[in-house]
Amino acid sequence: MKTKYVDLIEQTFDFPQEEFELHNDQLQFHGIDLSELIAQYGTPLKFTYLPKISENIQRARGWFADAMKKHDYSGKYNYCYCTKSAHFKYVLDRVVENQAHIETSSAYDIAIVEQLIATQKLSPEKYVLCNGFKRGKYIENITNLINNGHQKCIPILDNYKEIELLSEGIKGSFEVGIRIASEEEPKFEFYTSRLGIGYKNIVPFYNKHLKGHEKAQLKMLHFFINTGIQDCSYYWNELMKCLKVYVALKKECPTLDSLNIGGGFPIKNSLAFEYDYAYMVDEIIGQIKTACQESDVPVPNIFTEFGSFTVGESGGAIYEVLYQKQQNDREKWNLINSSFITTMPDTWAINKRFVMLPINRWNDAYERVLLGGLTCDSDDYYNSEQHVNAIYLPRYDEEKPLYIGFFNTGAYQESIGGFGGLQHCLIPNPKHVIIDRDAQGQLTHRLFAEEQTAKDFMALLGY
Repeated sequence: MKTKYVDLIEQTFDFPQEEFELHNDQLQFHGIDLSELIAQYGTPLKFTYLPKISENIQRARGWFADAMKKHDYSGKYNYCYCTKSAHFKYVLDRVVENQAHIETSSAYDIAIVEQLIATQKLSPEKYVLCNGFKRGKYIENITNLINNGHQKCIPILDNYKEIELLSEGIKGSFEVGIRIASEEEPKFEFYTSRLGIGYKNIVPFYNKHLKGHEKAQLKMLHFFINTGIQDCSYYWNELMKCLKVYVALKKECPTLDSLNIGGGFPIKNSLAFEYDYAYMVDEIIGQIKTACQESDVPVPNIFTEFGSFTVGESGGAIYEVLYQKQQNDREKWNLINSSFITTMPDTWAINKRFVMLPINRWNDAYERVLLGGLTCDSDDYYNSEQHVNAIYLPRYDEEKPLYIGFFNTGAYQESIGGFGGLQHCLIPNPKHVIIDRDAQGQLTHRLFAEEQTAKDFMALLGY
C-alpha cells in the first residue's frame, strides 16, 4: 500500500524533475543539499542560487536566436532585466556579467545604474530603458545620466509632459520611446492601463510633439501586458493592435526601429507547470514579421524586459514546522517558524503560488494540512486556495522535525516585504544565503544577511 509522501508525489507528478530530486530521503534543489544548508545556517532561511539567473538569460537568447533564424528575421534581439524584480547587488552583478541591458522604474534605480557604470560593469553600449511615471528626481537623474555620456539611455515616454521636461534638462540629442497604454484583461476593474499613451493617440502625439524635434528622436515603441506573455486570445489580440500602431508609426517616423514587447514569461509555480517558451517566441517573431511584410515596413529590433523570469527561479525559502494545532474535525494547522505576510507577501496579497515541498521525511506517511505563520493576523496563511490542490505534508511528529521549502520565490518578495525594515508583528527577516558555483562547478555558499534582531527593530522605531 502506497502511503508515503514520496508515493503521493510520484503518482501525481513526473518526478524527479530537472531541479528537484531526492537523495537519501532528502530533497535537493539544483544539486544543493538543502539539509546541509539547514544544518549550517538554521531556519528560517532564504537563499538565492545565482547560476539560475545566467541559465535563464541564455535560454531566452537561444529561443529568440532560433526563431529569428527560422523566420529569416533581420532585426536584433536585446535582453533587458527589470531592476524592480530584485535590486540586490548580487543579482545585478550576475545580470550584467551576462551582458544584459537594464530597465528602470524610478529615480533611485538610476543610482544603481550609475554605480554599475562607475565600476565598469555596465558598458556604454548597454541600453538603459527608463520606464514609469517621471517627474522631479527621476527626470533629473535621467538627464544627468545622458548628460554624463550614457547615450544609450532611452526614456520611455509615459505621458505628454515628459518630453518637455526631458528636453529642458538634456543638453544634446537623445532618443526616446513611447509606451502604449494597453487594454487590461476583462477581469480588471478598469479598461485601460494608467501607464502609457492610448493606441489611437500615439501617431498624433508623435506628429505634434516629436516629429522634427530639435533634440529628441523616437527610437522605440513599448508594449506591455500586465499579465505577461500568455498563449491566450487576450495577449494575441493586444499584440496585433500594437503591431498596427507600430507599422503606422514607422511610416511616419523613419528613426523608429525597435519594439519592446514588455510583459514577462511565467515561471514554474508547481510540479505540474507546463509552458512552451520556444513556441511562444516563435509565434511572436512570426507574427511581427508577417505584420511588417504586409505593411511593407522593415521589421523592428526586439527588446524584452524579463524580471521574474530572470531572477524568480533562483530563490527559495525554508521553514521549520514548529507545532500542529487541530482546530476542528477537519482542519489541522501546521505553524511555521516565520510569517508568510512578511517573507512571502505575494502568497496573501495576490494569492500567488510557489512550488512547496518538504525538505525531509519523504518516506513518512502524509496528511492534509493548512499552513499558518507566526503573526496574529488571520491572513497569515498559505492554504489550498493559493495552492489550488490541498496541501499534503509528511505527518507531524513532535519528535521528528519537519522542514518545508518554497521555491522560485526570487522575484519581488524582499522588495514588497520591505527587506531590512519593519515587519508585521516584528517578525524578523530570515537569514539570507547566496549560493554559487566556482570555476570547477563546485557549489559555494556565503551568508549575505543575518536574521534581523530586536536591536535592528528598535533602531528603526526610534528607541
